[in-house]
Amino acid sequence: MTQLARCCKPVPPDAIIGFVTRGRGISVHRRDCGSLGHLLVRYPERMIEAQWGAGGGEVFPVDLAVQAHDRQGLLRDVSEVLSKERINVTAVNTLSRHHIANMSFTVEVDDLDHLKLALAQIGDVSGVISARRR
Repeated sequence: MTQLARCCKPVPPDAIIGFVTRGRGISVHRRDCGSLGHLLVRYPERMIEAQWGAGGGEVFPVDLAVQAHDRQGLLRDVSEVLSKERINVTAVNTLSRHHIANMSFTVEVDDLDHLKLALAQIGDVSGVISARRR
């Protein structure tokens, strides 16, 4: 009984570690997860080694942060990149202040390489300042 941690949303081939929860099985975290660091200090005995299994056809939720110079059609252009890469968007939030748009996306990807390709293409969209995984 395992689940991917919602705080860091690991994706293969991220380095991962398991945390034995009370009543919910093992929560799988990225090794660089900030929440995991706090858990390690309080409950070091509940950490277990973990590695990715040979799965197939799975998608993993990932949070993205995109910052760009605001303009008409910006959200459409970023969404078009995700669509062309066949990446499903499950949530989006945008906030524009002083002509800078801060966009947050939750997307579903197959693996880290797929994510890196999409982030590189988003970075090429006109006006994009940065595109990164959160």
